[in-house]
Amino acid sequence: MTGAQTLGALLPAVPFGLALVGLLLPQRSRAVAAGLGIGGAAVALVCAVALAVTVDHGGTESAAEWIDFGGLSVTLSVRLDPATALVAIAVAVVALAVQVYSVGYLHDDDRYAPYAAQISLFTAAMLLVVVAGDLIMLLVGWEVMGICSYLLIGHDRRLPEAPAAAVKAFLVTRVGDVGFLLGIVVLGVSAGSFRISDVLAHDFSPGTLTAACLLLLAGVAGKSAQFPLHTWLPDAMAGPTPISALIHAATMVAAGIYAVTRLFPLFERAPAALAVLGVMAAVTLLLGALAATAQDDIKRVLAWSTVSQLGYMAGALAVGSPPAALFHLLSHAAFKALLFLAAGAVIHAVGSNLMSAMGGLRRPMPVTFWCTAIGLGALAGVPPLAGFWSKDGILVVAEQAARHHAGPAPAWVGWLVWIAGLVGVGLTAWYAARLLLRTFLGPSRAQTHPMDASAGIDAPATAPAHTPVGPPHDPPGLLRWPVLLLTVPSAALGFAVFVPPFRSALALDEAHLDAFLIIPVALLLLGAGLAWWRWRADPAADPATGLGPLRPAFARAFWLDEVQHALVVRPVRALGRLARRIDETVVDGAVEGTGRSTAGLGGGLDLLHRAGVPRAVAAVLAGALLLGIAAVALGGSA
Repeated sequence: MTGAQTLGALLPAVPFGLALVGLLLPQRSRAVAAGLGIGGAAVALVCAVALAVTVDHGGTESAAEWIDFGGLSVTLSVRLDPATALVAIAVAVVALAVQVYSVGYLHDDDRYAPYAAQISLFTAAMLLVVVAGDLIMLLVGWEVMGICSYLLIGHDRRLPEAPAAAVKAFLVTRVGDVGFLLGIVVLGVSAGSFRISDVLAHDFSPGTLTAACLLLLAGVAGKSAQFPLHTWLPDAMAGPTPISALIHAATMVAAGIYAVTRLFPLFERAPAALAVLGVMAAVTLLLGALAATAQDDIKRVLAWSTVSQLGYMAGALAVGSPPAALFHLLSHAAFKALLFLAAGAVIHAVGSNLMSAMGGLRRPMPVTFWCTAIGLGALAGVPPLAGFWSKDGILVVAEQAARHHAGPAPAWVGWLVWIAGLVGVGLTAWYAARLLLRTFLGPSRAQTHPMDASAGIDAPATAPAHTPVGPPHDPPGLLRWPVLLLTVPSAALGFAVFVPPFRSALALDEAHLDAFLIIPVALLLLGAGLAWWRWRADPAADPATGLGPLRPAFARAFWLDEVQHALVVRPVRALGRLARRIDETVVDGAVEGTGRSTAGLGGGLDLLHRAGVPRAVAAVLAGALLLGIAAVALGGSA
């Protein structure tokens, strides 16, 4: 095994081993738990950086047989290339920032020890997905992430909505995972191997390949919150804010996009699957952006923003550009983790998730303000921040697919993704500017923040995580330094497109550098300008009031949750009640009825056999007499 292969194996193994140790710790072992969690993430980061330096551009792979199923083997396979190393670095950086941040954010949590261990296990599972060279290994990491998300979203048991959000995330993603598992089975059985290199090299029939890719997309829709399996992600905000950063930035939601990039040669040969992915991406992009425009909970704004940005990544894949999708995945990991951790600092300071309870925080929280401004600028695509380069690269490849029929998907997919992406630029700028203005500028609304029931805004998804002590102020060092760390790539990662090794690692071409800037920049200025104009007219009012009658629809994400509840949840529950009733009345009724009938028959026979001794003796003698007479009569006649 080469040095690069050893580093690839250590990437998931180190945090996994420390997670197992952490899970065995007593719950009061805060210092040891923190050391294990931070140490595991730090070692993973060192391994990822070393891997980026040592791995060959052409990639490397090692495999050892694990299990054999009648000639169909499952291998412990590690498949590495420069793009793998970059994604691993992003995962490790965000995991390290979250572990450090959590020490301060959950300083009074009596269940911190298992929490830190679960984060390490979550990190190990994502890194296993990143380096896996076998589909079954990838599936193991994929499923462990689902378990960890359930545990971490429901961590705060004081919040009544946390268990429900955890169960919803688990069940919705499991729906997609059924398809993902079936897709892996189809590919592995058809190719005679589960190794990714063997699967990519196999010549599948068109029908088999299309069916397998569509099944895989079901899992991608669940994990990466694509329409229609996106509804779990906003509700997952019931989890602690550091977990929101981890899920939204570097694990879970990134797994689906990354899996498609690993298997993209298969999707290239299945244009029907790419067309489905394009439609799914465009709907997800616009749905997430529109929903983000009307939220009052700062974390839900960022959550719906994640849904929209995942739509951009899926759109890049649909038009045939995995490099553009990976580039946006990396930049999104930086600025979205930054935004969630900065939002946690704001919540920590004001004691509320609601922007209607904020305002005027720029002066008392200058560090948080500037970090948030950079993160929101990267999210909106303000030049020259990271999101500008990565998002513009997606728009360029979508425009080429639309106008020049470039890429494996039909041309109409390119038009759909390009137009949706352009509209998304304006919407993203609008809600990013609204969040910055409502949170940090204008008058403080800390004491008076009634809910706008007429606009269809419900109570906050999460209760205040902390009771603020004194006036708002920038967070202490354990919360501040991770935010500052993530500000650097959020601002500067885009310039990496001019660094040959980075461009080579992601296979970026000149199209990503020679972007057509006028339309996206104009839409960005239009969206941000409209939000500023609405806010400037009345700094105490919410710019979202300008949405008018559309605001309730946007705030409730077009009531898709309610539709899902009516069409899926209620029928399934009714079916469950019917099955229970049938079981109780028919199955259990037959068993219990047989028992009651037998007991009743026995009781009746018991009554017939009950008699006093004189009567019983008389009956016996009478019977004997009758038998004797019958015997004599029969004997005489013979």
